[in-house]
Amino acid sequence: MRNHGDFLFTSESVSEGHPDKVADRISDTVLDAYLEVEPEARVACETMVTTNRVILAGEVRGPAGVADTLIDRARAAIEDIGYDQAGFSWKTADITSYLHEQSADIAQGVDSAGEKDEGAGDQGIMFGFATRETPELMPAPLYYAQTILERVRDYRKSGDARGVGLLPDAKSQVTLRYVDGKPVGTTSVVISTQHAEGMRQNTIREMMREVVREVLPEGWMCPEHEFYVNPTGNFVIGGPDGDAGLTGRKIIVDTYGGAAPHGGGAFSGKDPTKVDRSAAYAARYLAKNVVAAGLADRCTIQLSYAIGVSKPLSVYVDLDGSGHDVDEMRLGALLNDVMDLSPRGIRKHLRLNRPIYVKTSAYGHFGRVPDPALDNFTWEQTDLAEALKSALNR
Repeated sequence: MRNHGDFLFTSESVSEGHPDKVADRISDTVLDAYLEVEPEARVACETMVTTNRVILAGEVRGPAGVADTLIDRARAAIEDIGYDQAGFSWKTADITSYLHEQSADIAQGVDSAGEKDEGAGDQGIMFGFATRETPELMPAPLYYAQTILERVRDYRKSGDARGVGLLPDAKSQVTLRYVDGKPVGTTSVVISTQHAEGMRQNTIREMMREVVREVLPEGWMCPEHEFYVNPTGNFVIGGPDGDAGLTGRKIIVDTYGGAAPHGGGAFSGKDPTKVDRSAAYAARYLAKNVVAAGLADRCTIQLSYAIGVSKPLSVYVDLDGSGHDVDEMRLGALLNDVMDLSPRGIRKHLRLNRPIYVKTSAYGHFGRVPDPALDNFTWEQTDLAEALKSALNR
């Protein structure tokens, strides 16, 4: 997304009850189960959900006893999301695991012979992004789309009147108007939320209007004729009963809402030796620190890796014309100095070998507020900002 001129830009989000997000949640539940017991476990778990059925597939390497707990953990995840319906219930869903041992060919490229020899778990490119559009340094359309659904979830689970009768599956979409590259207001909002049989659509519309007004800045509410709630009418059949879900199908929702490039790799269900996940977190961390340091108003960072090779093949920085007399090539070289960007270095710096991933599986991996008790979302910290400023001033 450009940072100049006048334009409209839209981002969407989906709730934890969306079928793809149910799959992401279960995959990250499997990952956390292994990391709780063995921080160096290897996990690549894919989940499919459909009408009253859950299928786990992929590869793992870790303590054998964990596998015996996975069905119960998957049920608990479904219960926490809120599904106890005829077509998809935590009590009665048929859950089957086809997880198997990690390929020896992959393992030999990833395992380290020494402290610095560990290779990346796959080839690929990863992007990180930060912008001054919100205090969280996230693109505003995605931030508001995510926050609307988080607020609806909170009301639904707490029993608040603003959530009574709402069910777990939901989607949102927010379009903002930009003037001179800065968001100034909302032109349209779309919300589709699953609900109990018999709820009046006008009631749901009023519930959603109150939530949106709470989330958007003062005076940003869209025109009434551009406020769409359940535009197809009833939304009673939802979740995996309404549509199949697969791990990793919401990668734009998970990242920057289309406002920045995406390398194509999904996150959920992958342990942090997979640079699809860990290097994307590192790229966000670095981009956020660049912006937090006042070096630019926007920053995109690309990292690239080869399977079995520990060092990044490239570090690319694009400040989109918003850098304050900062040489992008020099900044890219400095990023390699202030952080070890090998897979092992990333995991150590961001403390990724811990069971912290279930919380990432819905409402975005970036722009989240860390929970001090869990020490999670470490890639959202801005503790490198001063070091970057000092390095550039040398």
